[in-house]
Amino acid sequence: MGDKASIGIIGLGRFGMSLAIELASKGKSVICIDKEEKKVKEVLNYTDYAYVSEDLTKEILEELGFKECDTVVVCIGEKIDVSILTTLNVISLGVKKVIAKAGSEEQGRVLERLGAEVIYPDKDSADRLAKRILSHNILDFISLNENIEIVEINIPKRYVGVKLSDSDIRRKYNLNIVAIEKDDEIDINISPSYIFKDTDAIVVIGNTDNIAEFEK
Repeated sequence: MGDKASIGIIGLGRFGMSLAIELASKGKSVICIDKEEKKVKEVLNYTDYAYVSEDLTKEILEELGFKECDTVVVCIGEKIDVSILTTLNVISLGVKKVIAKAGSEEQGRVLERLGAEVIYPDKDSADRLAKRILSHNILDFISLNENIEIVEINIPKRYVGVKLSDSDIRRKYNLNIVAIEKDDEIDINISPSYIFKDTDAIVVIGNTDNIAEFEK
């Protein structure tokens, strides 16, 4: 594929299909695989890289280009054995970030032990995951409506060492900081004299476009 920032999606159920369409519509290079030809044909309307295969061995995945992906999402939550083996195969390819869908807490714990980031489809929507993949700094978000979001985001490097009162986050971007996550704790009583650290994450509320501009 030649795109080091490409996204691999294994399994085109409702979750995987929605994720593929969302990422492709945002300009990401997406590579997909599923055992059903009908689903592969459907996703070919959005990406040039989609393959039919029941075989998800390490060799097949490497041959099809999944090794070159920056992120691979394993969307096979129903068949636990296939999910675990496929996730293991992807991790063994050396993919930088592997995300796996789990249908239960037990399955999730196994996938985490393998080294995957686990998502649960009843809690994590495809749109929510797509947003996290598209923005490397955004950790989580909640949409209040089409224009307003609450977003948890890693503090941009340009603010490290800067006092909150000296930052331009509210003036320039019209964003309000509602909390700071520091040292694994959430602080909602934020002092204007607080100096941002490189390990901080901030929770802001504001317009979607302003958040996107700030994150850039």
